[in-house]
Amino acid sequence: MAVRHLYIARHGAADAFGELTSAGQRQANLLGERLARLPINTVWHSPLPRAADTALTIARHVASAPLIKARELIDHVPWVPPNDEMPSTMRGFFDGFGRDDAAEGHRIATTLIEKFAAAPAAGDDTHEVLITHDYPIAWLLRHALETPPIRWFGISSANAALTVIEFRPEHAATLVMFNDMSHLPVELRWTGFPPRIRP
Repeated sequence: MAVRHLYIARHGAADAFGELTSAGQRQANLLGERLARLPINTVWHSPLPRAADTALTIARHVASAPLIKARELIDHVPWVPPNDEMPSTMRGFFDGFGRDDAAEGHRIATTLIEKFAAAPAAGDDTHEVLITHDYPIAWLLRHALETPPIRWFGISSANAALTVIEFRPEHAATLVMFNDMSHLPVELRWTGFPPRIRP
């Protein structure tokens, strides 16, 4: 039974212009060192510079794997709850989100699942790296756990943290790990989160 292993990570820490900071470059390099131990087949990445640069750094550690841009991995809001189902605590976040924007975001989210959240058709195991953004990771995780669409909201990933999901034919997805930062020193952990006490 062939298994599709997805190694999913948020890009390294970036500045207000979307470029990797020195901390983000270090995070990407350390993530690449960790992934170099694995038989990576492909490194996929969002087209946005912070993700593309993170993927490029990782690809230097797994030189045999092609580096491929995937529009499905772009930063987007994957699902907006209907107004009559939206908790009041969410209204401020979605304020100003038009119907067309919501539809386009959900269309991207649907293609994200179609492209990446499936078992291999046949053959050998695959090992693929996905360098993306906070919201697509939340959507992939929500899908793997088969939870309602609204559950993507509030799931957050730190910069360069590793999430691993496995897909097998005719089986539920397996969440192997989420938001693992063990490859990062303490000062590089929890970036991309609001400032608060972290374990």
